[in-house]
Amino acid sequence: MTPDLALSLPRPAEHAAGPAPFPDTFADDSRLIQLSIREPDQFTQIFDRYFSQVHAYVARRLGKDIADDVSAETFLVAFRQRAKFDSQAGVVRAWLYGIATNLIRRHRRDEVRAWRAGAKLPLTTSTPGHEDRIAAQVTAQGAGPELAAALAKVSDKDREVLMLVALGGLSYEEVAAALGIAYGTVCSRLSRARRVVREGLSHTDPTSSEETR
Repeated sequence: MTPDLALSLPRPAEHAAGPAPFPDTFADDSRLIQLSIREPDQFTQIFDRYFSQVHAYVARRLGKDIADDVSAETFLVAFRQRAKFDSQAGVVRAWLYGIATNLIRRHRRDEVRAWRAGAKLPLTTSTPGHEDRIAAQVTAQGAGPELAAALAKVSDKDREVLMLVALGGLSYEEVAAALGIAYGTVCSRLSRARRVVREGLSHTDPTSSEETR
């Protein structure tokens, strides 16, 4: 019997390299950034706390090889710009993901090639709420051809929001902070992205070829 084609990857929250920080962690992050301006070594704690998460996010979008460089550059940029971080208005994790997103934009063509080259995972369109797991199935290792084609139709800005929510595990508020856009804009972009992907998959169910005992 062939493997169960209906099995999907873990939900986005399970993809994170670690659990989402609690509010008190956010406050501590800001304190560390402020301390690092006078004591650069304090930034090491930010690196240790978030590097694996950022790296995992970038790797799922661009592949592990590129992720090493992009993630390292993300923290280099953050370190250099730490004095500009507004601890009263921002969240460090969102700030880091925003920097990573800016760097990922240089590799959009690489990302699309990764989707298509790794077309190994089938996708079910029959499970309620499957759109919430769509981006979680996009990795450098494999994205079903139908999914890759559907995501290719999503605009760059809408796709960024979808990826930050589904792969990065960011809240809508954090996405707004990361991209420097309004909360309502996050909602509208995410809604459009999900609609486009649903429409792209609505006429195909890869699980229909599943063999039975």
